[in-house]
Amino acid sequence: MNKDAKIYVAGHRGLVGSALVRRLKARGYHNLVVRTHAELDLTDQHAVRAFFEAEKPEVVLLAAAKVGGIHANNTYPAEFIRDNLVIQSNVIHSAYQNKVQRLLFLGSSCIYPKNAPQPMKEECLLTGPLELTNRPYALAKIAGIEMCWSYNRQYGTRYMAAMPTNLYGPNDNYDLNNSHVLPALIRKMHEAKQRGDKEVVVWGTGTPKREFLYSEDMAGACIYLLEQAEGKLAGLFNNDQPPLVNIGCGEDLTIRELAERVAEVVGFKGNLTFDPSKPDGTMRKVMDVSRINALGWTHTMPLKKGIELSYQDMLSKIK
Repeated sequence: MNKDAKIYVAGHRGLVGSALVRRLKARGYHNLVVRTHAELDLTDQHAVRAFFEAEKPEVVLLAAAKVGGIHANNTYPAEFIRDNLVIQSNVIHSAYQNKVQRLLFLGSSCIYPKNAPQPMKEECLLTGPLELTNRPYALAKIAGIEMCWSYNRQYGTRYMAAMPTNLYGPNDNYDLNNSHVLPALIRKMHEAKQRGDKEVVVWGTGTPKREFLYSEDMAGACIYLLEQAEGKLAGLFNNDQPPLVNIGCGEDLTIRELAERVAEVVGFKGNLTFDPSKPDGTMRKVMDVSRINALGWTHTMPLKKGIELSYQDMLSKIK
């Protein structure tokens, strides 16, 4: 990408989008276009069309989405499928209509089947049933991948879909009801420490295994993909397979081990109790990252250091 390229980051205030903006600026890209939800409602087709016609971005990073953990997905399934389908359809189609050169669509590892072989390869897509707790969200994201692939095949675009593993980092959502497991554990452990509690209850059995990637690493991977010459990415634009790339570290740990690491970082000295009446979700989810590693990218942030940085980020937000 040219350093002067006009780059639109959709969803720039979220965990993913804010990391993308920071990494783009650090790499010397200065012609960034962003809009808050109040300035541009991405579910409004006419507003999105007018925005693209006025701004004419050359590159689009589509990080805007309705996201949340198990509780949020179970509580608002209609919103998770409706809002995400509408947002990505509006943005991808308007990008095509306005001759956007490159687009990167951000998804999630939940697109893969519940019982996919581990680690999960890109080829696992649509080979089995999805996990029910986030099926509406996953189906929306699968539709986004299919839309990028379909536009590439029919219109000759070069749109890519990046599927990050579970993300955490600066600007995360630390709400106890609607956040993902790692930021929720950070908040829960901190508040328990402040109250002097002797116990923290963690949802589920603690046995499922999950992979976690620091958001700055994820952003680095996305920008790395966009900066590659088309020849290097030729394998992604093969009409026989979707233009899909996993982004992760390829390493996982149990929820119990994660809770123990968070407790250590936060300084919570009490007991950890697991509530098996709460859903576990998929028992294991770890990415096969051989495709992006072969392109020359690998993660750099150790998990413990990342948790420490996230804890400091949370403390700065709740003061």
